[in-house]
Amino acid sequence: LVFEGDREDLQGKGKIRSIYDPCIGTGGMVTIGKQWVLENINPNIKINLFGQELNDTTYSICKSDFLITGEDPENIKGPSSTLSDDQYQGKKFDYMIVNPPYGVSWKSEKEFVKNEEGDPNGRFFVGTPRVSDGSLLFLQHLIHKMEPSGSRIGIVFNGSPLFTGDSGSGESEIRKWIIENDWLETIVQLPDRMFFNTGITTYLWIVTNKKKSNRKGKVQLIDGSNHFQSMRKNLGDKGKEITPENRDQILSIYLNFEENESCKIFDNE
Repeated sequence: LVFEGDREDLQGKGKIRSIYDPCIGTGGMVTIGKQWVLENINPNIKINLFGQELNDTTYSICKSDFLITGEDPENIKGPSSTLSDDQYQGKKFDYMIVNPPYGVSWKSEKEFVKNEEGDPNGRFFVGTPRVSDGSLLFLQHLIHKMEPSGSRIGIVFNGSPLFTGDSGSGESEIRKWIIENDWLETIVQLPDRMFFNTGITTYLWIVTNKKKSNRKGKVQLIDGSNHFQSMRKNLGDKGKEITPENRDQILSIYLNFEENESCKIFDNE
């Protein structure tokens, strides 16, 4: 969804692009992202990978993985929190993909975040979500890192950033800011029971500051909850998987950009 929506821009010779993940873990999402672009869009493009990680064990694994696979291990920063210790301050990226921690409190970083909220050039000046869940802080961080010439963001959320917070609350103000700036392109609801240790439903948000002309002023909502195959044997809470066929169906709904039983298109208004 992140790269296919930018296929034309990724084609051609001599292209250099960056992919960034502020909660990089062991580096899976950026490395798979790079591999997908090389295999499906342009084998000649140069893609540089960047990330930051808080957990010292996963940080070490990611750095050593980069060493082994010929990536630049200096591009993995940490171990520290992106929210209170952004080690890529002032840097912008072309593509950003992240699966941030859900429902995790940012109480230990509250003083720092609240200070930055008072800075009109800071990441959080629009408002902040409730202290018990920092998911939307990561999205604000990514928006701050968009290239003025255009970036695309893919972020995995649970349901909370969609509906938590009444009108006028921090969450509501952040959503309003994103939609009024015409950055929200698509939200895809995925099936539940996709993960090993939780049965929750997840949502992919695609956010960009370079929408195609036919998408300007509009938000596409895709119900992908029925696009799955049941597993023969459950793995923990994981009982469903998205097959390549399911994935292609969801992708074609996104690319066709037409309303049907799985897709609704709304004006930002």
